[in-house]
Amino acid sequence: MLSSWSTSLNLIFLSLAWTTMAATYSPLQLELFGPIALRLTLYILPSLIFLTFDIGVPSLAVEFKAHGKWGIATNQRGGKRKLRRVVLWSVGNVMACVVLQAAIEWVVTDVLRMKSLLLIKGSRWGLNHLPNPWTMVKHALAGVLAHNVLQYYIHTHLLHSPSGGRLADWHANWHHSVQVPYSFVANYDHPVCHAVHRWLPLYLPAVALRMHILTYLLLIAFFSLEETFVYSGYNVLPSTIMIRGMARRTDAHMLSEGDGNYGSVGILDWCHGTTLGKDVMEDLKAEMEKHDAEEKTGRVIDGAGDAVSGLAARIKSKARKGRSRK
Repeated sequence: MLSSWSTSLNLIFLSLAWTTMAATYSPLQLELFGPIALRLTLYILPSLIFLTFDIGVPSLAVEFKAHGKWGIATNQRGGKRKLRRVVLWSVGNVMACVVLQAAIEWVVTDVLRMKSLLLIKGSRWGLNHLPNPWTMVKHALAGVLAHNVLQYYIHTHLLHSPSGGRLADWHANWHHSVQVPYSFVANYDHPVCHAVHRWLPLYLPAVALRMHILTYLLLIAFFSLEETFVYSGYNVLPSTIMIRGMARRTDAHMLSEGDGNYGSVGILDWCHGTTLGKDVMEDLKAEMEKHDAEEKTGRVIDGAGDAVSGLAARIKSKARKGRSRK
């Protein structure tokens, strides 16, 4: 009962907060400042914290880096000069795509006088409202699926293909000039390659489904965290099957300069035979075996606990019977 009440209150407060924001800010402001805030807090700031830790305490950082001292940005080819270039272009690419999205929205709504490409201010009985939860879930799942599929095929058929032309050359000379990744490398690329590879796979499905802006912001948050951790170069990460496996495959992709592992999740690489090293199915099998072992251990511990409790109960019973006879 308490859980249902707290959930209802949270939804009420969220609805009020969103209604207030939607009434206070214009659609263009929401579409501009929402993504900027998420990219700053979930990608740029954490990447800067990781980088500061690596450079500030290298003797400790190497213990957590998958490639030891070569995982420290200043130890790599180009040193500090290359590091500054990577950070500046990475931040610049992220911000440029947010501004590009807002510019497209401005042209569509203010110049062409058409409805917004994303559902920003929905109206029900004249009031701004939150999206339907089920619709939000469906659109989020469709967005994740479409993003991964588009990224894989763009990566293979444009950025790592002879038919890719200048895009392939730019991607090789920019992104793959760094062999051992750190978080800022995720968005270090030629601006055109970055827009095609990182931004379009997220934005196109959102426009095609005309997602609610909150669903779109949720996807931005999700993929921002993914980029931060998958490119971090650390071997100690929150998850074994998803994040750690994705990070390992990304490391192999960067070290091989693009010979495989074109999708971070690894499912399409497994389907097309482009996996380098352990594939996603091996990760899944290892994770299942791990959970099965943990479950068996838990059952053994529970059984031992029950046995000890039963023995203690019998001892107490005998002691009571002995006192009653006396």
